[in-house]
Amino acid sequence: MIIAPSLLASNHARLAKEVQRAERSGAEWLHIDIMDGHFVPNLSFGPAIVEAIRPLTRLFLDVHLMCSKPEILLTPFAQAGADQLTVHVELGDHVTALLWKIKSLGKKVGLAVNPPTAVAQLIPHLAHIDTLLVMTVNPGFGGQPFIHETLPKLQQAAEWRQKKGLHYRIQVDGGINFKTAGECARAGADTFVSGTSLFAAPQLGAAVKKMRRTVRENDPARANLTV
Repeated sequence: MIIAPSLLASNHARLAKEVQRAERSGAEWLHIDIMDGHFVPNLSFGPAIVEAIRPLTRLFLDVHLMCSKPEILLTPFAQAGADQLTVHVELGDHVTALLWKIKSLGKKVGLAVNPPTAVAQLIPHLAHIDTLLVMTVNPGFGGQPFIHETLPKLQQAAEWRQKKGLHYRIQVDGGINFKTAGECARAGADTFVSGTSLFAAPQLGAAVKKMRRTVRENDPARANLTV
């Protein structure tokens, strides 16, 4: 399994220290939400933030592009130090070219799906991705409640992965806490993005351990999964 604290929920006034806190926590990834104010009604970080924090951590930098035109951002974020770039299946006809561009930059390839979107739209792309991100809230703002109706998407993604002999990770993001992480693990998730439940904890390391324990208790078969 992979635990990925979400930088969006950190204290932005002390970003360097928050990144270092994540580094010491035992988490494997650091999730970085990029919002453009068009694809979602909010703004967040740019490539300069990724470039600034890259020297501060050895964590895998998981960059989630909630953007209408991610094609103009792929190279800047790759050059800034991102390890994985995730775009949205809602971009339709542009998705194939985006995935190939990410691959050409030497980065891991992620593809996200929003709660209202039919999961079948992912099928043509499954063989070309490293991570399938199922959004468990409508993207744009942190701290939203988990949408339980997204759980069947996780089950379907896990079924496709097994039947097709593929190896993509199944990631969840949105409302992930110590209860919903267990529900997602039972449904097939193996990669858990969590913002408030982790960064708001007094001891981030203890919170990461608690979430990891919750996932293992709900799906012991995943206890020994590695990156």
